[in-house]
Amino acid sequence: MLSSNAYAQYNRNKILTASPAELTLMLYDGCIKFINIAKMGVDEKDIEKANTNIKKAERIIIELQSSLDDRYEVAKDFNAVYSYVKRRLLEANIAKDNEILEECAGHMRTMRDTWKEVMRTAHTQEKAVGQA
Repeated sequence: MLSSNAYAQYNRNKILTASPAELTLMLYDGCIKFINIAKMGVDEKDIEKANTNIKKAERIIIELQSSLDDRYEVAKDFNAVYSYVKRRLLEANIAKDNEILEECAGHMRTMRDTWKEVMRTAHTQEKAVGQA
């Protein structure tokens, strides 16, 4: 019990001290995790588990969409991907289809990996400016 409380406190602190970029990365990771759990639910023929976790992934995508800044052209591209994945998740939930879920996970992994690269590039540029 004590270790589970410590873990929960650690996670809470991790979220509270994260930068906006790190929070976005956590959302991507969470979405991928919930899609993978939903796939396990489909494999186990556990409809409730699949449904619950697909809905969690959908809510994360809605949060990602709400964080987009329309001042940047790339936001339209991100929104298009999010809308597509959200629609496919709905289809996967109706059909309990792991192929569609894997497609969605693939799109979210690509988005996450792109975001990681943006974070890495920004960090490198910040270091270079700091050294100048």
